[in-house]
Amino acid sequence: LRAAPRVQWRPPRRNQCVLHAQGFSLLEVLLVLVILAIAAALTLPALVQPSGTQLRTTAGSFAAGLRRSRNEAVNTHHEVRFIVDLDAKEFQFSTDARRRSVPAQIGVSVFTARSEVLDNRRAAILFFPEGSSIGGRVTLGVGERRYHVDVDWMTGQVRVHAASASGTSHDAQPGLDLSSGRVRLDS
Repeated sequence: LRAAPRVQWRPPRRNQCVLHAQGFSLLEVLLVLVILAIAAALTLPALVQPSGTQLRTTAGSFAAGLRRSRNEAVNTHHEVRFIVDLDAKEFQFSTDARRRSVPAQIGVSVFTARSEVLDNRRAAILFFPEGSSIGGRVTLGVGERRYHVDVDWMTGQVRVHAASASGTSHDAQPGLDLSSGRVRLDS
């Protein structure tokens, strides 16, 4: 029997299997930062501005509140006001103490009868016991997107629709419309 040869450990030579730890170069770090900045610039506005869905949902909430005000007027045989507070960006029914808020980014304007301006920053749309209304419009918008929530004065029916690019005469200038006794207040 032969004895097994003895293996002696030797340190590796310079060119043999030596791993060198490498870091990132300044160019690679800058490239990653530029890519992250571009990604943030593309996604941040979408997070800050309400989406079309949020604007449409808010318009639906206003329509539901106006319809509820009309139904309460008919059911209770009393006048009911749908009140919009432009400073607080809230709305409520005169028969309900709860206030519902509007997202801060959404602009609100109310077009109603001059007699329904409660103060410089609050206005109402009045519903009568037989279901008719004083009529009016609530416009909600972000940037170029706008939704109108219209209340027909004769029937009190509420309708929501996306605003056209051209607009209407009472969309153009805020303030008093002396010929019709109507007022438009903006948030």
